[in-house]
Amino acid sequence: MALARQVLCLCAFLSLPLARAEPVRYSVAEEAESGSLVGNLAEDAGLTPAQLSARRARLLSEDGRQHFRLERGSGRLVVAGRLDREELCGQSGTCL
Repeated sequence: MALARQVLCLCAFLSLPLARAEPVRYSVAEEAESGSLVGNLAEDAGLTPAQLSARRARLLSEDGRQHFRLERGSGRLVVAGRLDREELCGQSGTCL
């Protein structure tokens, strides 16, 4: 599984040669409303919204649920639905 992730990350970096290579991190307030702005993914990756769309950017999650939505036309990353910390992380002290 770890090898598959490494290959997947390598493919992602190879397909985005003009994008910055460092990770982009965002913080979201607990109980954020649906549609709340998280950040501008296109801008933070050094791309225009058209470039982001042309590269068919998409969001994937480990649990298969879509907590966020990428607006390809603007490059904005927004909350797709209300976030509940207990539902996502249980009783863990840290929630990432």
